[in-house]
Amino acid sequence: METTAEINTNKALTTTLFSDLKPPLSEPVIEALHQGGFHYCTPVQAATIPLLCTYKDVAVDAATGSGKTLAFIVPLVEILRRSNPSPKPHQVLGIIISPIRELSSQIYNVALPFISTLSNVKPMLLVGGGDIKTDLKKIEEDGANVLIGTPGRLFDIMERVDVLEFRDLEVLILDEADRLLDLGFQKDINNIISRLPKIRRTGLFSATQTEAVEELSKAGLRNPVRVEVRATATANTSKIPSGLHIEYLECEADRKSSELVDLLVKYKSKKIIIFFMTCACVDYWGVVLPQLAVLKGHSIIPIHGKMKQSARKKASESFTGLSSGILLCTDVAARGLDIPGVDCVLQFDPPQDPNVFNHRVGRTARMGKEGSAVVFLLPKEEAYVEFLRIRRVPLQKRECSNGPDVVPQIRSVAIKDRDVVQKGQKAYVSFIRAYKEHHCSYIFRWKELEYGKLGMGYGLLQLPLMSEVKLHGLSTEGFTPVEGVKLQEIKFKDKSREKQRKKNLLEKQSEVNQNRKTQKHKPAPNKTAAMKKTTAKKRRAVQTKEDVDDLTREYRLLKKLKKGTIGEDEYARLMGADDLLD
Repeated sequence: METTAEINTNKALTTTLFSDLKPPLSEPVIEALHQGGFHYCTPVQAATIPLLCTYKDVAVDAATGSGKTLAFIVPLVEILRRSNPSPKPHQVLGIIISPIRELSSQIYNVALPFISTLSNVKPMLLVGGGDIKTDLKKIEEDGANVLIGTPGRLFDIMERVDVLEFRDLEVLILDEADRLLDLGFQKDINNIISRLPKIRRTGLFSATQTEAVEELSKAGLRNPVRVEVRATATANTSKIPSGLHIEYLECEADRKSSELVDLLVKYKSKKIIIFFMTCACVDYWGVVLPQLAVLKGHSIIPIHGKMKQSARKKASESFTGLSSGILLCTDVAARGLDIPGVDCVLQFDPPQDPNVFNHRVGRTARMGKEGSAVVFLLPKEEAYVEFLRIRRVPLQKRECSNGPDVVPQIRSVAIKDRDVVQKGQKAYVSFIRAYKEHHCSYIFRWKELEYGKLGMGYGLLQLPLMSEVKLHGLSTEGFTPVEGVKLQEIKFKDKSREKQRKKNLLEKQSEVNQNRKTQKHKPAPNKTAAMKKTTAKKRRAVQTKEDVDDLTREYRLLKKLKKGTIGEDEYARLMGADDLLD
């Protein structure tokens, strides 16, 4: 029979010492905890560790930043110590699955000092981004007893390696389970679970218990104890940390960038995370912001899911080590990553999925500390405030600063570097197409976007040609193109890229000239006679068919993008959004 353990608290720590838990923890684990500065349990740790240590399955629902990692690392080590302290090299006793590489790496690093208290137990980190042959070789030569990694790489290893034995597995942990399912890993997880023994301890850790998580818990857990840790003393409040102050800033699209820069200047000594809608937006603002005079000297670090694993790791480690700085990111950093000392979270773009809002703001005010968050909204998006209040996320209004306009500075940067121009147009197009896919489409209506003002806010020199604007007659009012600037004449600041661009232009021109010579030898078609044969009705029919074909093609491309068959870059290329500057 499933039971429930509920804890209502405003405190990051309880009065329960790790040394007071029952059943008692081993001395090596207590010592490792003390060396890490951990003496008192958080609510989720106080509730979960005794349950797992007494061989009960758990489904844990707790707010972000509540100390969930130690809540499963400590009991995993204790169970292994009691059951099989000296396993064979290829005998897998524990598996921890998390949705993203950075979180898996973080869990691995937290687990190392505790697993090192066990003799002959070897942990191994298995994540994508590296050469799988290296992982296979290491497993075959050295063995592995505790596997920590992402679903795709874990299942790939299980498929390729015959030497690993799973029949004696003791513990399976699924961390950020709701995110695992959001990212489409359910098939891999089910395949992994199907290869594991049914008699084991399983822990399901999640910030939100969705229907999919409920189904997963039924499939993978045996009579679990549900642990729900609430942030406050009433059952009807949100899971927002009690020390977090959330505001919304309502401004026009052409003022968003100026308001953002104003906030960054005011928070110069703070550690800030800024969330954007797309990877292209992160790339663009990551190039532009450091070049603005008022932000000179600020540490500005971009990170997103399309970066190479080594670059993402370096960016994460760099920002973690800063006492003050700015991290530009997509929702790849919204879940699981424990970056200490974050003072403020800015959401330049509200998330496509409203469920991600809490995870974003949860990057600050962790472990009982104070923190602030600001979400930028357009005037037509104000209904989002009430929407969040209904979901028990209270927001206070923040007045606009009406500070200096940074758009002229952004345009000045763009005129000097073709890379900025290209990144700006790509970011603009990617944002609009991501906006179209917003889950709250009744609030975020893409046809009501003021495309002209949006382009001004991005500091674009000219608006790119977009099928959405052309086909639906959408407004571009509020945009003033820069006069006297020809995009095709703007050079790359990087000399090697500029050299390659000129080479490509010469090749294209040569190809055009060759085609012209070929055309001269062909008889010219009698256009007048052809036009006489085509009635106006037929011409309209042909045009209508072409329009329908265009719409059908765009719809197919959009479906491929949503399914992941093609990426955003390929989608933009096929739609003709990125060939304006070639």
